[in-house]
Amino acid sequence: MKKVGFLLVFLLCFESNAQDKNDIIQQRIEFIAEQFASEDLDLSAIVERLNDFSDHPINLNNTDEESLKSLFLLTDLQISNLLLHRQLFGDFISIYELQSLEYLDLATIQLILPFVKVDDKLDNLHVSLKEIIRFGTFEILSRYQRTIESKKGYASVPDTIKNQSNNYYYGSADHLYNRIKFSYRTNLSVGLTMEKDPGEQVVFNQQKNGFDFYSFHAFYKGGKYIKSIALGDYQVQIGQGLNLWTGYAFGKTADVTNVKKTASTIRPYSSVDEVRFLRGAAVELAYKNVSFIGFYSQKKIDANIQQDSLSDDGYFVSSIQLAGLHRTTSELNNRHTLTEQISGGNLRYHYKAFSIGAAVVYQGYSTNYVKATTPYNLYDFRGKGMVSSSVDYSFNWKNAIFFGEIAHVSFSNNWATVHGMLVALDPKVTLSIVYRDYNRGYQTFYNTGFSEGSSTQNERGVYLGLKTKLNGPWIMQSYVDFFQSDWLKYQTNAPSKGYELLTQLTYKPNKVLEIYGRYRFQQRQKNSRDTDGTITEIENIDQQNIRLNLSYAVSDQLVIKSRIEYVFINRPSNIPEQGMILTQDILFKPKSFPLDVALRFALFDSDSYDSRIYSYENNALNVFSIPAYYYQGSRAYLLMRYSFARHVDLWVKYGAFIYNNRKTIGSGAEEIKGSVKSDITIQLRFKIN
Repeated sequence: MKKVGFLLVFLLCFESNAQDKNDIIQQRIEFIAEQFASEDLDLSAIVERLNDFSDHPINLNNTDEESLKSLFLLTDLQISNLLLHRQLFGDFISIYELQSLEYLDLATIQLILPFVKVDDKLDNLHVSLKEIIRFGTFEILSRYQRTIESKKGYASVPDTIKNQSNNYYYGSADHLYNRIKFSYRTNLSVGLTMEKDPGEQVVFNQQKNGFDFYSFHAFYKGGKYIKSIALGDYQVQIGQGLNLWTGYAFGKTADVTNVKKTASTIRPYSSVDEVRFLRGAAVELAYKNVSFIGFYSQKKIDANIQQDSLSDDGYFVSSIQLAGLHRTTSELNNRHTLTEQISGGNLRYHYKAFSIGAAVVYQGYSTNYVKATTPYNLYDFRGKGMVSSSVDYSFNWKNAIFFGEIAHVSFSNNWATVHGMLVALDPKVTLSIVYRDYNRGYQTFYNTGFSEGSSTQNERGVYLGLKTKLNGPWIMQSYVDFFQSDWLKYQTNAPSKGYELLTQLTYKPNKVLEIYGRYRFQQRQKNSRDTDGTITEIENIDQQNIRLNLSYAVSDQLVIKSRIEYVFINRPSNIPEQGMILTQDILFKPKSFPLDVALRFALFDSDSYDSRIYSYENNALNVFSIPAYYYQGSRAYLLMRYSFARHVDLWVKYGAFIYNNRKTIGSGAEEIKGSVKSDITIQLRFKIN
């Protein structure tokens, strides 16, 4: 009787502490987004994946390592622990059996609850067309965004001036986005995406093709031998990201156990980054413990083409444009002038806790690529094509996971390698180690290896991370990373080195309260700003960030979040700088009315753009922004989501920066006269499932 009573109490506590799936998705996206110092970010693939798993939870009795990794909520050690438990003791009887696993604590179980289930039924691999149509989801999403104040580039001037100048845009300031998509669970997806960036035309003068960017995909997953097929636009991820990896990937984060990359093999693409995707076809085949991915892509990309009398075809490419913007004369002239071809294959063997794969990728251009030579890019790729090859591995041994990848490029005969280890020293202590060595002549255009810089090139380093669950509700996470470059880099005219350390202490006694404090120190070397024009020395730049963050759920309907953060920057050739931001967020979700409200008010004060601070903002579904707060002023926004007629959601957001010490905002074509910069987002979604 006592056991029954204890179980009832446990279940009640467990259910009362289970978090809403929307809150979990929001928290995860905020955590991921804050690792990227970018004002424009697209993490829609992760949001859609978690929403799919919410609608169709993973059956823990009939799942594999790949599906559990795609949640982005479990570490490799936890996944290994879960699968080993099922192998040793058979299928799970109840979801609450997870508490008996050594490396799954209550907080982690609460995170995954909305996305997993325990069932003795096997998923049907052969689904009829009738079932797909009946139980599939049809979605139409339309979005409008705009900066309200007028920018210099939108001034009304004759086309003759626009033709001769790159300071004026041909199109309106409206940002338009539309998507039509049909999906069935995570097995089938067909969609069309259309987008116009601010400054672009919906109908060009040169050619009438409607929106500036179109993306179509058809994707199937779930067969026994043909595991997945992608047509149109898609993504491929291999190994640890040294050879080929399209889309975003984790780097150094406050979660020190998340250093191992999880490749999603083939995924449909429905985002609006106009560069980092593949267009063509891909297939993943499998037989027993062996799988093979084959893919081919051909698409037009933006490049600056120049005449060359010495070249066989009379032209060469001087630069490749990655922004995907077509607003001015030069941007329109560079639009889709170069054809890119990518093809390759990845053969993989997987047995229990061991996996090894080999990949070969070819990337070529229709015109010779001759980048202007400067000392720092002396070893970069030049030519019409390259071949990259790699071998990656992962295996578990007791309470440790070992992983790595070795890659090679043909054009320079250079190598890149990364190796790591994640080991549970104790159920409460986890250690992570990553070593990387990327040659100065190693370069592929689609990679995202673990690194300090933005590219997997010209870097060596050692990373050490430690996560400790202290007594009670305390968690300490810390890492230190030492890195160096043996060749020059942009704005660094000599070999350089540096290090970074971060420590974060989190207090989470229950689901309603979380407080954490974070300290981060970075030392990097760059060119001194004191120079006589002949020799430029490099100097140490020290940056410290201190953050205190509080999140408190006053009730099921009201959550408040407060944050204060400071940044201090010191470099010998400049006076010391500092910046500060204070944000207050209020999230209100009444149960009696289908309206969600998010409010923010922020105060900030920094000496310059160098001492800026990024802060994630709530926004409409699949809209991600981390604006940079700099100079002095305030920022406020109001976001409302209203759901009606069962199948319709409407998001409306208005936000504004008000600067105290600025008479103009921005520069060049983006300049705004005045001290206010405001923005509006309106998004409508129609969904039937």
